[in-house]
Amino acid sequence: MGVTLGSMCGVAEVHELSRAAFDRLKAELEDLKTRGRVDIARRIEAARELGDLSENGDYHAAKEEQGKMEGRIGRLSVILGNAKVVEEGDADAGVVRVGCVVSVRYEGDTDIEKYLVGSIEERGTEHPVMSPGSPLGQAMLGAKPGDVVSYEAPGGQLRVEVVAIDA
Repeated sequence: MGVTLGSMCGVAEVHELSRAAFDRLKAELEDLKTRGRVDIARRIEAARELGDLSENGDYHAAKEEQGKMEGRIGRLSVILGNAKVVEEGDADAGVVRVGCVVSVRYEGDTDIEKYLVGSIEERGTEHPVMSPGSPLGQAMLGAKPGDVVSYEAPGGQLRVEVVAIDA
């Protein structure tokens, strides 16, 4: 888990999540803290019983998995501890906001792309997720259909038209 500027300054980053994502993450956290920890402890104990730990691949694999699981538990605890559940109808449905699906067209392109504006923890939806903290996400927050916003990309300044917004 990396240190962010916000955590170094003592300011917690707010994670805006849909109700479904919040409930899913909460259930995942509880499962990892209970069943997950018990399962990994059993695997570690069974591997210990095999003998010499210095050459015991099962033991090292279980310990590595334990570390990853504890990292996920820590990450979920931070996210849920600083979560703001965004319910449908919380904000003006006519503007780009967290939780909406936005259709955009990049300048010079005819294709329309759709993104869900929200946390990466919203993944698994039918649309790719765009973080509201990303350069494009920041530029689009508050925009309305027909607005053209610009943002700084690695290749230079890009312009994007907001075509439609779905709740």
